[in-house]
Amino acid sequence: MEEFYQLKRNLLLATLVLTGIIFIPVWIVYSLNTALNYLLGAFTGIVYIRMLARDVESLNQQKQRLNSNRFALLAGLIIFASQWQNLHIMPIFLGFLTYKAAILVYVLPSTLMPTSK
Repeated sequence: MEEFYQLKRNLLLATLVLTGIIFIPVWIVYSLNTALNYLLGAFTGIVYIRMLARDVESLNQQKQRLNSNRFALLAGLIIFASQWQNLHIMPIFLGFLTYKAAILVYVLPSTLMPTSK
C-alpha cells in the first residue's frame, strides 16, 4: 500500500504543477475568464482523481467493484457550465483532463527509461 500512497501523492503533485504551468499561458494568450474556467476544470480533475484513489483504496477492504459516482462529478460540472453564461465548456473539459497529462508525465519517463532494481 505504501507504493499506492506514493503514486497518489506523485500524481496529485504532478497535476497541481501542470495546472500552475498551464494556467499562466492560458491567461496570457486568452483571457482571465478562460484561465479561470480551465482552473475550475483542473480542480475538478483533482477531486476526481482523489475520489478514484479513495475507491481503489477501499477496494481491498470491503468492496469488489469501483464506484461510478465520479462520472457524475464531470457530468454535473458540464451541465452547470452549459447553463451559466460565464462558464465555457471547452476550457473546463481541458482543465479536467490535466490529471491525464499528469499521468503521462509520470508514466512516460519510467516506461522509456526503465531502471533496474
